[in-house]
Amino acid sequence: MPQLPTLDELGHLLATEAAWRAAGHRTALATVIQTWGSAPRRRGAHLVVRDDGLFEGSVSGGCVEGDVITQSIEAIAAGQSRRLDYGVSEAKAWEVGLACGGQISIFTQPVNDANFPPALLQKIAEARAGGERATITTDLASGRSIAGEQAGDNSFVQTYDPPLRLAIIGAVHISQALLPMAAQLGYQTLIIDPRTAFVTAERFPGAPIDTRWPDEVLPEWQPDGASAVITLTHDPKIDDPALTIALKSPAFYIGSLGSRRTHAARLERLSAAGFSQDDLSRIHGPVGLSIGAANPAEIALSIMAGITAAWRQRP
Repeated sequence: MPQLPTLDELGHLLATEAAWRAAGHRTALATVIQTWGSAPRRRGAHLVVRDDGLFEGSVSGGCVEGDVITQSIEAIAAGQSRRLDYGVSEAKAWEVGLACGGQISIFTQPVNDANFPPALLQKIAEARAGGERATITTDLASGRSIAGEQAGDNSFVQTYDPPLRLAIIGAVHISQALLPMAAQLGYQTLIIDPRTAFVTAERFPGAPIDTRWPDEVLPEWQPDGASAVITLTHDPKIDDPALTIALKSPAFYIGSLGSRRTHAARLERLSAAGFSQDDLSRIHGPVGLSIGAANPAEIALSIMAGITAAWRQRP
């Protein structure tokens, strides 16, 4: 089983940039601010560049990084932000490496008080660590970024979500397949199962595991708007307390394994516990997308597909 990440992509970039500055380097933050066609990265994707050319992250999947790094080093030296547009013509696309034919605009900013203040990066990191969103507005004319949302014809507003997290209730065979998939998608995971026979190091080497009952663990874990909670044990004594806590939280995805008959009985129990139909409609049961899954790995795939769809389709 691969080592699970302690930081997601953005968390890694923020930590890397902070370490570079602490070591005395100057840095720049390059951001995708607009895309057309088949551009490989979404708006808001970042790349951080050090004054000696070392970089982390991606703004195009590798197509234009070389030029962005060069331009960012020049921006650091000049102390001024600059906009970079790529893919305007087929010839230009090949020149910079955007052979896929898409078009992207990138805004690169020196990390300094006049452009992207270091305090804003710290604010983003602190908000995410607390399970909260942070919104930053960049004036593309002046090149300066500020905290909060401020509308304007020449402004770029970006919201940074908290790190994605996944609580898996039940150290079952599906969980063994689910963990590496979730890790590849950037989720910080936690397996919760009080049945010590299930949570051996041999079955889950290096995985974060808590052998307390879910109603002890989840209040400490504190599901937030970037959290998913799924129950896989089929045991109401374990699953129901977890669902009870998840339904009282802002978790963006709640799922529970079981047949339709099992799920109907589950809803009856939770309804008797005082949850409304609107509450219960939040539970995806049976968990995952319907893809005809026939083995643990395929079930894990359907679960992560369902979680991904819910995350991408949220308001």
